[in-house]
Amino acid sequence: MGTDEAEVGGPIDAFRQFFALERDVLVLSLAMFAFSLGFQMTSRFLPEYLSVLGASGFVVGLFGTVGNVVSAVYPYPGGAISDRIGSRYALTLFGLLSTLGFVVWLIAPGIGPISVVGLTIPSWIWIFVGLLLAQAWKSFGLGATFAVVKQATEPSRLAAGFASTETFRRTAFLIGPVLAAVLIGLHPDFTVSFQYVLAVGIVFGVIGTLAQHVLYDASEDSIGDSFEGVAQLRDDLAAMPAPLRPLLIGDTLVRFANGMVYVFFVLVVTDFLAVGLDSITLAGTTFDLNVSPAAFFGYLLGVEMLVALLVMAPAAKIAERVGLKPVVALGFAVYAIFPIVLIYAPASPNALLVVFAFSGLRFAGLPSHKALIVGPAEAGAGGRVTGAYYLLRNTIVIPSAAIGGALWDFVSPEVAFVVAAVIGLVGTGYFLVFGEEFEAYA
Repeated sequence: MGTDEAEVGGPIDAFRQFFALERDVLVLSLAMFAFSLGFQMTSRFLPEYLSVLGASGFVVGLFGTVGNVVSAVYPYPGGAISDRIGSRYALTLFGLLSTLGFVVWLIAPGIGPISVVGLTIPSWIWIFVGLLLAQAWKSFGLGATFAVVKQATEPSRLAAGFASTETFRRTAFLIGPVLAAVLIGLHPDFTVSFQYVLAVGIVFGVIGTLAQHVLYDASEDSIGDSFEGVAQLRDDLAAMPAPLRPLLIGDTLVRFANGMVYVFFVLVVTDFLAVGLDSITLAGTTFDLNVSPAAFFGYLLGVEMLVALLVMAPAAKIAERVGLKPVVALGFAVYAIFPIVLIYAPASPNALLVVFAFSGLRFAGLPSHKALIVGPAEAGAGGRVTGAYYLLRNTIVIPSAAIGGALWDFVSPEVAFVVAAVIGLVGTGYFLVFGEEFEAYA
C-alpha cells in the first residue's frame, strides 16, 4: 500500500500493492493467509460434520451462536494478552491454540460418545471445544489491522487500501474450499474425507505459527496502548463517532440476518436440496464426475470467492467516484436477498453455481464498509473505534444462529431463511435512509 497514487484496478494491482508492505505487516498478513486457508477449508463444512456426528439442526444453530460469542468476546482479552507478553509471543500462543483446535476436530469422532455420571457426552460436543481453541488466532489484531491500513493510506483511498489487503487474504477463501472439495472427493465417507481436510488444516496452522514466530519482529511495534480494562471499553463505545451509528444499526441487522442462516448453507446444498455434480458436458463430450453434494459445496464456495476477488477492487474504485454509501448498500442488499435466493433455488448444479456467484457480489461492499467504519475515527484511534464497533455488533448478533436453528428445526428451513431475509432488508433500508457518507468520499 502506501500513500502513492497507484490505482487498484483489479486483483493483480491489489497483489502488487500488498507486496509493497513493510516486512512485519507482510509477515503478519502471510500468517493470516495460512490460517485463513485452514479456517476456510474446515469451518464452512463443520455444520455437516456436526450433523454426521448426530447433532440436530438446533445444535448446529447453537454452534453458530457459540462462534458468535467467541467473535464478540475474544478480541479485547486477546489485545490485553498481546500487550502483556508482546505481539510475537501472543501470535505464537494464539497460533498454537488454533492448531490444537484443528486437532480436536480431527479426533472428535474417536472420543465419544462417553458416559459420565449417568450422562452421555456425544461426539459432537468436541466440535464446540475445538471451536473455542481454533478461533484463538483471530482474537489478535482485528482493530490493529484496521489501524495499520488507516495509518498507511490517504483518507480518500481507504477503500482501495483495504481492497489490497483484503484481496490477498480472500485468496485463501478461494483456495481453501476448493482444496477441501478435492480432499472430500477422495473418500465416500464424509467423516473420513473431512478428517483429511482437517489434517491439512493442521499443517497450515503449524506453518503459519512457525512463520510468524521466526520472521515477525515486533521491536518497533507501535500499534496501540495497553488495555486499561472495562473503563476504557466503555469510553471507546461512548466516543464512537456519530456518523457510525446508522451504519452500525444497519450492519447489525444485516449481520443478524446472515447469522441466522449462515451455518445452514452447507446443509441446504447437502441435505435440503442434495445437489452434487454427476457429469459435465464440454464441446459435446460428457465427462462423469460423481462429485458428492459436500464436495460440490466446496466448489460453490470457490465460485463465490472468485467473484468476490474480481469485484472488490473495482468496487473500491467506483466508491471513489460515487461514494462509499451506495457500494456498502449494494453489499448489504446481496446479504439480505441471498437467503431467499438460496432456499428457493432449483435443485440443479447450474442454478446453484449462479446463486453462489451472486453471493460473491456481497463482498463488493467490504472494502468500502471497512473504510466507512475507520474513516471518521480520529488519528491514532482507528484500532479502538474498530474494536468497539465490532464488539458491539458481534455481541448483539450472538443469538442469531440459535434463533435460526430453532426455526430450522422446529418450524421449517424455508421460514428460517425468509425471516432472515426480511430482517436483512430492514437493515439495508435503514442504512439507505439514515446512513452517512464519509466526507473524504462525499
